[in-house]
Order: sequence, then structure tokens, then C-alpha cells
Amino acid sequence: MPESFDISTSSGCYRVSTGRGLLTEALRAREDVVILTDAYFSGILPTGIGKVIAVPALEGSKSLEQIAPIIAKLRELGAHRRTHLLALGGGVIQDIATFVASIYMRGIAWTYFPTTLLSMVDSCVGGKSSINVYSYKNLVGNFYPPAEVMIDLDFLRSLNAEQIVGGLCEAAKICYARSSHEYDLYLAESPAIKMSALQAERIIVRSIKAKQWFIEIDEFDKKERLLLNFGHTFGHAIESATEFRITHGVAVGVGMVVAHEYAKQRGFLTATGSECVLQLTTHIEQLLRELPPLAEELRRLDIDVFMEKFDNDKKHHADQYRIVIPKGDGSLELVSIARTEEGRSAIKAAFRAAIHRLADPTLIKNYLAIK
Repeated sequence: MPESFDISTSSGCYRVSTGRGLLTEALRAREDVVILTDAYFSGILPTGIGKVIAVPALEGSKSLEQIAPIIAKLRELGAHRRTHLLALGGGVIQDIATFVASIYMRGIAWTYFPTTLLSMVDSCVGGKSSINVYSYKNLVGNFYPPAEVMIDLDFLRSLNAEQIVGGLCEAAKICYARSSHEYDLYLAESPAIKMSALQAERIIVRSIKAKQWFIEIDEFDKKERLLLNFGHTFGHAIESATEFRITHGVAVGVGMVVAHEYAKQRGFLTATGSECVLQLTTHIEQLLRELPPLAEELRRLDIDVFMEKFDNDKKHHADQYRIVIPKGDGSLELVSIARTEEGRSAIKAAFRAAIHRLADPTLIKNYLAIK
């Protein structure tokens, strides 16, 4: 059932809408518009639509070096301060569109059509851009919310198993971060690779509304919203260490398992907390088990390369690692770990244990069977 609700920001409200056929309606309604699209979808746009910038949805495309040609193309197409940018694609396109719209002629309005489950449940709201510089992931960026987010459920038909798993890992993380009750409601929707459009829509709306609380209480990532980095610091290092062969949502799923392993090894969880987090990581591992190539990729992952990427994460301090882990009753907490050999050894131990289990299909099957 189509939904529509507003998200408040310091610069005003923007509307989030779900439904079918929203892209067609938007193209019919707008005149002075430039479409920034994932190149994969450029073929579905109506013939003669005119002003289109097609960008490959690859990690390399959201680099600072690739932004200038997009800005130059906007100028060539005659875009001015009252031109509306319509962004069509997943997280890579969203990052590019947020950044470009915010700096082109000091800011133009834009609308976002997320096309992946991950972008529908997570990055479509919050107004945050993350741009790579050389080998440094998400080193620069800003906050620039869209004028509107339109979630066209017709795009769900284009998704493969990896994209669905990645999206569900993020949705599970957001709902868990909000509260155990919110996570229970997420599980009640029976999230799985094979879902109906109605199931998917309910999960999307639940995830966005859970994230809405973080956005509205901490718009600029200073306190509560930082908890949404659960799984991300490890996940970003995994992405980079595998040269992005493991995609973002899947890497975050693996990262949550590593974070749980770290909390468990360091004795940070009570018996109740252990049971609570285990419910989450069991669900995540069941999702990851649906991706057979993942085990081989994890087996090949070099821990020294992983630690190099982990060391360079922008969220760390000069003398401390900063990660989000479950503690106590299972609630998430941002903790600091001394950047010493002891601290590094503890992180490596958690990483090895989690990867060993995830990389061995037999161990995964046996581990889940006894829970």
C-alpha cells in the first residue's frame, strides 16, 4: 500500500513516498530537469527525454576525480540555479547526486529515486554524501537533503540475490539500532531473498521510519546517529580490502558479525545481551549463506590488507580506534580502543573468528543448527 510521510531537517522537510509507477509520473510532471542516472537504467528512460547524464554505478565513479566531468556536463546541458536534478540509481548515484547538487551553482534542488533495496531502506534518507579520494573511502562529503524521495517499487524486479541480501542487512542493522522492539517488528515481516513486493514495502517503510528518529534527533552525525555505523567500520575495510568485490550491504553484514565477535571475546555482553545479539547475527548469517561466492572471497581476504584499510578509516582518532559494538544487554555503543598492538591483536582475533565461520559453509550450517 503506497505510503507518504515527511522527514524534518534543519533546512526544512522533505517528503518520502512509496508506490508503483512513480518515475513515469515524475517525468511527466517536470519540465526543466536533468536526470543523473545509473547507466544500467538509461535504456528505460522515455525516448527523447533529453537531458540525461549516465554514470556507471561503480565505486570508482563516486570519487572526487570523477565529480568535475559531471559538473561540466550539467553546464553543457544548460543547467541553471532553477534546474531540478533527478537522481536515479543506488547508493553510488545517491552519493554523487547529493554532492553535485549541493555544490553546482552553490546548490540546486534534487529528487532521488533509489533503485536498490539498500538505498531504499537506508541511504535515500539522511541527506549525506560520501565521496572517495584516491584509495580513501568516503573521505569527503556533506549533508544536502533532497527535495523529495520517491521509492518506486517497480525497481525491485531488477534486483539480484546479492542486492537483496545487502539491503536486508542494512534494514536489520537500522531496526536493531533503534530498539529490540523495532527489530522484532522487522523480523515479523519475514525478511528473505524471496519476498513479495508488499513485504518489501513494509520492510522499507519500517527501516526508513526507524532511521528517521536518528536523523531528526542527530542530523549531523554527532551522537545518536553514530550508532548506525554498526558494522560499517569493519565493513568498509572489507570492501576496500577486496577491491569492492564484496559490496557495501554485504560487507556491513559481515562487519556486524565481526563486531559481535569482538564484543563476545572481550566479555562485554551479559547473558541476556548475548542472546539478543545472537538473534541478529544468526539472521545475518542466514542471509549471507545465500551467497555462495562470498565464502570464497572471504577465504582469500588478506588480514594485513584488511588492517591497513581499517587503520585508515576516517572515524578513528589519532590514538584510538572508534567502533560501534553491542554491549551489556545488547544495546549498541560507540567505544574507543587504544591503537596499540594489544588493541590491534584483539581486532584481528575477532575478525579471524568471524571470517573463519563465515568462510566455511559447513561451519555456518552447523553453527546455525545448534542455536
